[in-house]
Amino acid sequence: MVSDSPTLRDMFDAQASFMQLLREKRGFPAFPVDLRSKDGQRLLKDTAHSAMDELHEALQHLKNSKAHRATEVVDFDRQKYVEELVDHLHYYVELCILSGISADELHAAYADKDSVNRIRIHEGY
Repeated sequence: MVSDSPTLRDMFDAQASFMQLLREKRGFPAFPVDLRSKDGQRLLKDTAHSAMDELHEALQHLKNSKAHRATEVVDFDRQKYVEELVDHLHYYVELCILSGISADELHAAYADKDSVNRIRIHEGY
């Protein structure tokens, strides 16, 4: 079955294209960065912090997550929640690209770790 949904590779390509536009228009650094360099590591750390900020913004929409809350908030802006998760994903993919990690490498590492996690469930951890 063929899906109309973008693949992980499509998402990486779109993000790399956006990063290239940032290079041309805003002086964004060349990528991938040297993972051993001070400048490269600073950029990776800044990008990771931006990703975490977006994830925190998403979590702010989860009003019923507080254990001490006595009332239940029924309003939930799913669209805003998803938007913040997408912002997080953009930064995460950017972090991978800056690090020189391709969509295929990430997918393979994900599959490997998924196998390890499943074995841990069956055999104990």
